[in-house]
Amino acid sequence: MADAQTLNPADTVTRVRGYLVGLQARITDALEAVEAAEGEGGARFLGDAWSKPPGEPLQGDGITKIMEGGRVFERAGCGFSHVRGPQLPPSATQHRPELAGAPFEAMGVSLVFHPRNPYVPTVHMNVRMIAAGHPGQAPTCWFGGGMDLTPYYGFEEDAVHFHRTCRDALSAFGDDKYPRFKQWCDEYFYLKHRNEQRGVGGVFYDDFSELGFEQSLAMTQSVGDAFLGAYLPIVEKRRGMPHGERERDFQLYRRGRYVEFNLVWDRGTHFGLQSGGRTESILLSMPPLVSWSYQRSDAADSAEADLTQRFLVRRDWLAEGLGTAQSMA
Repeated sequence: MADAQTLNPADTVTRVRGYLVGLQARITDALEAVEAAEGEGGARFLGDAWSKPPGEPLQGDGITKIMEGGRVFERAGCGFSHVRGPQLPPSATQHRPELAGAPFEAMGVSLVFHPRNPYVPTVHMNVRMIAAGHPGQAPTCWFGGGMDLTPYYGFEEDAVHFHRTCRDALSAFGDDKYPRFKQWCDEYFYLKHRNEQRGVGGVFYDDFSELGFEQSLAMTQSVGDAFLGAYLPIVEKRRGMPHGERERDFQLYRRGRYVEFNLVWDRGTHFGLQSGGRTESILLSMPPLVSWSYQRSDAADSAEADLTQRFLVRRDWLAEGLGTAQSMA
């Protein structure tokens, strides 16, 4: 098996790993500050450092940070991992068949935050780097990442703000990047068995190396750095909105769709499980409580039906909303 020094020079590993660990710390510190703003006794992240013992399919280490039972966030998981394996799993070689069976190295930060208030949307973000190559061949390195928003009750200004922040994070790397990655996100975070979008989207990209290593890395860092500005203003605006059993019931029902996507369609989940990753860390995206209803139907003029009719569809949020949406500042 090729080792880490073969796939990635040591200085590259140190630099990218340092950025990712720092990004994880910045994001979890910011969420703890949100919890602390609610008063004494705010929830904190539990940090669980782990490493894979000899003999496991994967080698490597990581830090899983998890917050549960918070006043603002019912469950929030943010994980860093850095692993090496003897062969890429099938989920990673769908578009790179020449690398089937090749040794690989992967590192990244992935998060999912499930809020307590149904008016605050769930959010997902991921940034990662993968390198792979057969012995005797030059390694191939690529990046992936993005962020997407999954509301339970729709607000156009929230969707516009989120998409505007995504666009601005990518603007220095070409005018084509946001439209391409927005469409990619819409197509990827789609429940084919439900004929339904998972949320209002954002940006998503994978197998990306077209800008060369340095600029592809810089673009991925820009996406990671933009996350807090994309999400926290929405949290601040919605977390105090009054709600009751009806909204809570709908939130748990919609969380069922989130679980379905992650287990049935998500390539990241499949990659982790197929490669022998750490199950607790891979499934940190799961919500603490969830429900399903058989053929649920909401009144046509209800806020619940409005979510499906106007928000869980593919829309050009910036073209529609730039002139009318309220500022999140």
